[in-house]
Amino acid sequence: MPLTFAAVGEENEIQRVGGKPSVRAHLENLGFVSGGTVTVISTMGGNLIVNVKDSRVAISKEMAGKILIQAGTGQNRQ
Repeated sequence: MPLTFAAVGEENEIQRVGGKPSVRAHLENLGFVSGGTVTVISTMGGNLIVNVKDSRVAISKEMAGKILIQAGTGQNRQ
């Protein structure tokens, strides 16, 4: 599912990063890589603040829609 549907505070595994090659490269430079983990910190108007690779990053709703995740597969899963 797209990152836009992730629950706040839940750690998720990144399955795939889509979009044009330039968009994928930009997201990968920010730390969004397959197999990595991402946690949504907060949402505002569909835009997200996420924790990825020990950094907080703000991304737009459109960018978040290109990041596909497996929900609840991170270390915080119970």
